[in-house]
Amino acid sequence: MEIVTKIAPLALALIMLGLGLGLSIKDFTRVIRNPKDFLIGITCQLILLPIVAYILVLILRLPIEIALGLMIIAAAPGGITSNVLTKFADGDVALSISLTAVGSLISIISVPFIVFTSAGMLGVTEMSTDITMTGIALKMALVVTVPVIIGMVIRGFAENFISSNINIVNRTTSLLFVIVFAAIWIEERENIFNYLAQAGIAVLILNIVMMILAFYIAKVFATGVAQRKCISLECGLQNGTLAVFVASQIFNDVAYMIPTAAYALVMYITGFIFIYILRRSS
Repeated sequence: MEIVTKIAPLALALIMLGLGLGLSIKDFTRVIRNPKDFLIGITCQLILLPIVAYILVLILRLPIEIALGLMIIAAAPGGITSNVLTKFADGDVALSISLTAVGSLISIISVPFIVFTSAGMLGVTEMSTDITMTGIALKMALVVTVPVIIGMVIRGFAENFISSNINIVNRTTSLLFVIVFAAIWIEERENIFNYLAQAGIAVLILNIVMMILAFYIAKVFATGVAQRKCISLECGLQNGTLAVFVASQIFNDVAYMIPTAAYALVMYITGFIFIYILRRSS
């Protein structure tokens, strides 16, 4: 737990810095110009995803640690991975970036709210008394919002250099993502298979059900096929590093992080399978 607690905040800050380097003001103004697809995507991600996760918690009668861990990953916004896989799927990359960017900024409020509300509904009592929703929001702002803004400022001063090296930035952030989860697996290697046995089915069901639901909701309401692909992938590829950070700040038990680690494995497999199906059906 100690290793993860030290690594997660720094890794998340660097990942969000990388996200900021890939953003510009137009990624936010695009939301105002074309609000329909964005509103569909952000509603599926911020509202529908946590609801589906909570229903699964009740149906599967998960242990408290696994249940709240599932809610934490459901509360997390999309990450850079969703942008990359949306490109592979020939989806609307601009929409994906806007959803990731705005979702990440909203997350400093939405994630603590969803996690603390879920903890109360599930009767979780292991949280430290000095941990508050406001405190977590402020910590998230330091490692999420501030790095994103710094990244955007740097891009503004070095647009050509950053644009020509953005692939290196994306690969670096992906490596940081892998390092965080490798630390969890190494630190908890003796218990990992027991945790996976408990969390694996739950995260797999959540991932598949959410991508399918988002796909068909977008099919009815979104403006096109590319937007449909984007919204479904954005709802199935969450920012696992952010989820680990939140779990490590609230709880002293690594069991709450296991659904996140399991989800990180599952989402890549199901994501590529989903892309293959989308390409075949196009």
